[in-house]
Amino acid sequence: MMAETHSVESKGEGGGDLNVLDWSPFDTMPEDCISNIVSFTSPRDAYVFAVVSKTFASAVKSDIVWEKFRPPGYPSMIPPSLASSSKIKIYFYLCNNHLVLIEDGKKCVWLEKTSSKRCIMLSAESLYIKWINDTHCWDWITIPGSRFERVAKVNDVCWFEIRGTINTHELSPRNHYSSYIVFKEGFTDLPIEARVGVVGKQASTRLFCFDVATDGQFLKRGRRTWYFEKPKEREDGWREIELGRFFNKGGLMNSDEFEMSVIATELRHWKSGFILQGIEIRPATLPRLRTVG
Repeated sequence: MMAETHSVESKGEGGGDLNVLDWSPFDTMPEDCISNIVSFTSPRDAYVFAVVSKTFASAVKSDIVWEKFRPPGYPSMIPPSLASSSKIKIYFYLCNNHLVLIEDGKKCVWLEKTSSKRCIMLSAESLYIKWINDTHCWDWITIPGSRFERVAKVNDVCWFEIRGTINTHELSPRNHYSSYIVFKEGFTDLPIEARVGVVGKQASTRLFCFDVATDGQFLKRGRRTWYFEKPKEREDGWREIELGRFFNKGGLMNSDEFEMSVIATELRHWKSGFILQGIEIRPATLPRLRTVG
C-alpha cells in the first residue's frame, strides 16, 4: 500500500512557494546520512531534494552539504567577517559576488550557482597584449563598471594581438568551458581570428567581428566561407563574444595550460577605440560553436 503523504507550503530560494511533503519514508533516516547523500550531488539537485520532505529540507541546509560544494582554497576568497558564517551563506557569497579578486587583483573568481563549477576572469593586466607598453598604441585607464582597477584602451595599432593562458588546476575538473573576450566599443567591419586550445597543440579557430551589425553575415576568404556572430550585450554594460571551447580533464596528474588568442594582423590598417576588460572563462552551454581547423 502506498504511504500517505501530506504537503505544506514553504518559501523557496527565490521567494516562490514550494510544496514540501510533511512526511515521507526518508523521515526514518538520520539527517546526517541524508546530508551526506545530498553532498554528492549538486546545488541544483539539493534544492530539488528539499521539496521531498521536511527532513530533506532541513538536511539540505547542513554544513556537510555546502562544505562539499565549495572549491578548495575558498577561505582566501572570502572576507574575515564571513569566516564563521554558515557554509550555505559562504557558498552563495561566492556565487553572487563577482568581485572576488585574486593574484594582486589581476583575476576574478566566482562559482556558478547551480553546479558549483569554478568561473574565472583574466584581467587585461594578466594578458599578453602586443605593444601594450607603447603609449602611442595602448593606454591603461579606469572605467566605471569594470571588475578591475585598470582596463586597456587602444589608441592606434595596426598589429592587434591579445593572448591569455590558464592552468587546468584553476578550473573545475571534468568540465567543458567556454572563453569570452569582454570589451567595449570595437573595430567595425574587421575580421578577428580567435584560437583556443592546449599550449603546444593544435587549437580550434574561428573568425568573428566586434561590430554588432555583423550577425548572420558570411565572409569569403579563399576557399573558405566564414560565419560571423555578433557580440552579446551583458547585464553589466559590457559586450562579450565567445572565442572557443575546451574540455578541462583536470586531476592531480594533469597540469596543461589552455591558451586563448585574439589576433588581427592580416589587414594592416590602423585601429583605435577598443577597450578591453579581460577574458572570462565559465562552464560551456549548448549549442556548439561554428569552428574550423
